[in-house]
Amino acid sequence: MHSPHSSSKAESPESRTSRRGRPACLIGAILFGAALPLFAGVLQTHGEGADEAAENLVRPTTDFTKLEGGEDKPGGGATSRGSTSTANAFSLSSGNMDFKRELDFKVGNGIFRKSWISAPSSTDASDGLGPLFNARACQNCHLKDGRGHPPFSSDVSDDSGSMLVRLSVPAATGEEREKIAAHRVNALPDPVYGGQLQDFAIQGIASEGKLKIEYRERQVDLAGGETVSLREPSYAIADLAYGPTNPEIMLSPRVAPPMIGLGLLEAVPEEQILANAAPDGPGKDGVSGRPNRVWSREHDKVMLGRFGWKAGIPTIAQQDAEAFSGDLGLSTTMLPHGSGDCTEKQLACFAAPNGNSPKHQNVEVGDALFNLVTFYAQNLAVPARRKPGDLEVLKGKEIFYAIGCAGCHRPKFVTGEVPGQPHLSHQLIWPYTDLLLHDMGEGLADGRPEGAATGSEWRTPPLWGIGLTETVSGHTLFLHDGRARNLTEAILWHGGEGEGARDKFASLPKADRDALLAFVNSL
Repeated sequence: MHSPHSSSKAESPESRTSRRGRPACLIGAILFGAALPLFAGVLQTHGEGADEAAENLVRPTTDFTKLEGGEDKPGGGATSRGSTSTANAFSLSSGNMDFKRELDFKVGNGIFRKSWISAPSSTDASDGLGPLFNARACQNCHLKDGRGHPPFSSDVSDDSGSMLVRLSVPAATGEEREKIAAHRVNALPDPVYGGQLQDFAIQGIASEGKLKIEYRERQVDLAGGETVSLREPSYAIADLAYGPTNPEIMLSPRVAPPMIGLGLLEAVPEEQILANAAPDGPGKDGVSGRPNRVWSREHDKVMLGRFGWKAGIPTIAQQDAEAFSGDLGLSTTMLPHGSGDCTEKQLACFAAPNGNSPKHQNVEVGDALFNLVTFYAQNLAVPARRKPGDLEVLKGKEIFYAIGCAGCHRPKFVTGEVPGQPHLSHQLIWPYTDLLLHDMGEGLADGRPEGAATGSEWRTPPLWGIGLTETVSGHTLFLHDGRARNLTEAILWHGGEGEGARDKFASLPKADRDALLAFVNSL
């Protein structure tokens, strides 16, 4: 996969002069979601005109009386053309994709939905599951490409496919500390149970254990006498099959995030993201987003983290490879271990047959299949907004800005050049994230560092499509572990850098809170 970032080139004064009249035309083109050949490469052209145009496009608005140009299509020209009223609203392809690429998207979807089986099998294109795993298919965690959830009952064993538990231990040696400092690893796995708890296993192998969740309720008061109950989870692992964990083990339960718009987020130039960072600490608004720097397995270097709840993954391809390995126990050329997340303490796991095959580059998911899944993940389209011009929605947008939500949930970016995918290139997009880490306070802390992220820092999650969560996923459970049962609870869980916005929200009159929620639900 190629980097979406543009490279610098020297240009003559004459070239710069010839482009001085372009920004206005460029803005007009992008406002209508243009990714047409006529405009391809315009933002790739390097000079003050193009830079100024992009800067003007992403500048926050001050006029809340009407829609901004292009705001109704959050993915620009790549916004989905399909219905937003069905459970398939997150499963459609980029709206401006070339017809020839639709077949790649559909085949990728088929691989994404495929149920894998254990090896050996007569069908070596579908075997290699496990030996330890969390799901048999990608879609089991990302059902309908939407948001996962914690178990709906106290018995986690009945439904844990869309919630995973990351495991790690503190660095114990100088060498381990150096690896983390150099960004060569994000975290150190438990020596017995690895980097992720697997609650399923193939025949003849013991699964690792089960997550147990207990909730306690606490009350929060809102203006006007309204009271909201927040549920605070506590986690433990039961039925450990391979002995005790490290005494200092750190757990981080996480639900699967929605998959829409990933290719567009990958295409945002790094300089646009870093422009919102505050390396010197909180400003007057108390916000100090900072990047996570992580190791790229593809490019063999440190890169900006963009994906995952703590921005611990730099590219979609790496996200896919790590999910194949950790979630399904399947090898790829990026992570070629047929034993998946098995550790040296799990001897039967290592001895189990795997599906690595010479037909598929000596791995279980060869590049031909892997690249199609990655293309599919890059091109799950963002749905169009619903009634974005309603007066209550516009009022809610103004309140969203006024109380500080947009300080982290940055509304806009302009994507750069994506080699081979012009439909994702040069789009004005509205994800409502800055892709940066923020300290969200002790209430949301998992106590587990990941790369440069501390135990209380999280990447700002995109908000596009959030109002369709119930339509697509059948629930309204939010935050990294699904503890919030609706958007109001999710906001009230904000602490740390989000505390100021949270307190302002709590003090709003009910009509204003309802307007803000109407705006967020329209995204």
